[in-house]
Amino acid sequence: MHPTPPHQHSAALKRHVRIHTDAKPYSCRHCSDCFTWRIQLKTHLLKSHNEGTWFTCDICQKKFSTKQHLKVHVQRHEAVKPYVCSECPKRFYTATELRQHHQVHSEYKQFSCCLCGGVSITDSVFSVSGNTIGLAGKTRFFGF
Repeated sequence: MHPTPPHQHSAALKRHVRIHTDAKPYSCRHCSDCFTWRIQLKTHLLKSHNEGTWFTCDICQKKFSTKQHLKVHVQRHEAVKPYVCSECPKRFYTATELRQHHQVHSEYKQFSCCLCGGVSITDSVFSVSGNTIGLAGKTRFFGF
């Protein structure tokens, strides 16, 4: 099995670099607001301009900007964790969560940021959590 291509060539790095460049490639067609992430624009259009469709949970009436976010939310109501780690007893709601978890069983740090030098076992570590880089906003690996 070949390792995942280096982080330097992945779409995740391009997204991560936006943190350092303050790039905001997604602009609102109704106002002057610009956003780093497409989902931020979509949520803005829903909240500020009533454009688009909310996805509403039938159980608690919470609204989501994407169908996938609603699906994951409903799984949590049902406490269904169909994805099981093959190396430990942990279970997960989504395949993405399981895939990310599998990396904790490896010491190999295959992803790195060319701007800050941070390294990680998963490319999701480079998501934004305020001014700190962290995995899902919980585990803080690097700070600026």
